[in-house]
Amino acid sequence: MAQKLSEYVTLVSSDGFEFKVLRSAACIAGTIKKALDPSYGFREGSENRMKFENINGVILEKVCEYLYYNQKYAEARDVPDPEIPPELCLELLIAADYLDV
Repeated sequence: MAQKLSEYVTLVSSDGFEFKVLRSAACIAGTIKKALDPSYGFREGSENRMKFENINGVILEKVCEYLYYNQKYAEARDVPDPEIPPELCLELLIAADYLDV
């Protein structure tokens, strides 16, 4: 019997912060989309939960904000730039690369 996919998933940072995010927003990130896809057979797909051992809570929070931002403006023109604190830029770039965003 196929398991029904939940509308929300939980993303957990390396320091234990949990973010409940709409699956549709979370799956904008290719890495998350594949991990949560039940057809791949990963534990994350059945638990609707994904832990990131190398992304801390501050960075994961910004990633979650960006996923919603991306979803909100997916079809829009003249999109305003998201606010990104300069001191987080490098870590966010590394996280974005890892997450395939």
